[in-house]
Amino acid sequence: MRGNLRFVVAILMAAFAFVTYYCKRSVNEVTGEVQHVSMSADQEIALGLQAAPQMAQQYGGLHPDRQAAARVEEIGQQIVRSTKAGQSPYKFQFHLLADENTINAFALPGGQVFITAGLLKNMTSEGQVAGVLAHEIGHVVGRHSAEQIAKSQLTQGLTGAAAIGMYDPDRPGTMAASAAAAMVGKLLTLRFGREDELEADRLAVEYTPKAGYDPRSMIKVMQVLEQKGGGGGQPEFLSTHPNPGNRIGELEQEITAEFPQGVPSNLKQ
Repeated sequence: MRGNLRFVVAILMAAFAFVTYYCKRSVNEVTGEVQHVSMSADQEIALGLQAAPQMAQQYGGLHPDRQAAARVEEIGQQIVRSTKAGQSPYKFQFHLLADENTINAFALPGGQVFITAGLLKNMTSEGQVAGVLAHEIGHVVGRHSAEQIAKSQLTQGLTGAAAIGMYDPDRPGTMAASAAAAMVGKLLTLRFGREDELEADRLAVEYTPKAGYDPRSMIKVMQVLEQKGGGGGQPEFLSTHPNPGNRIGELEQEITAEFPQGVPSNLKQ
């Protein structure tokens, strides 16, 4: 009897997770993609603004070099003004973080973009900085954070349902099955993260030349990340970020598709 009740509860939980996720559909105004998100653009902006100070503090706060910070902001805003990102509802701000040792850049929902001094000092050209910022802009306009939240809610609901349905306190062996279900949910979430990274790369290839920068600078960024261990030293299958070496091949294909006659020579490296 208890087993049947568990299965009924599990089925109801799974059905609720599916219905909640798939009923929340919207068309991304920038990318044209049909997405499942549970937040409005205003909510994304508010969430990003709320989280920004805490995120900055984790990297030692904002960098004291106002000139360098102003240049990062200027490059970022040039990309926004020149692309569809400027037509989005998001309020972009670009921040240089004080951390000299960590090589990282990230974007919060709503348009708060960060780059560490550790990454910036390894960039050898303005075009490379533009490539990094364009990639992060791609995450924002792609609404990747909002998608991740919705997907996380779905996978949590499904794995919770699976754990309830498979776990029997009278049969300890079923604990392994429920743990396996939780691991599958985690791997699904990681997979979504890798796809988001590749989409952000594609948008960076589209955005950088419109702002006057050579998209091939993105390849040099990946080479720097590869040299500095940007893949995290773990297999790509278990990483939310694709291996930089593998991303180079994807970038080369995107650049060739964007410029079949060759990249214009007047773009800034």
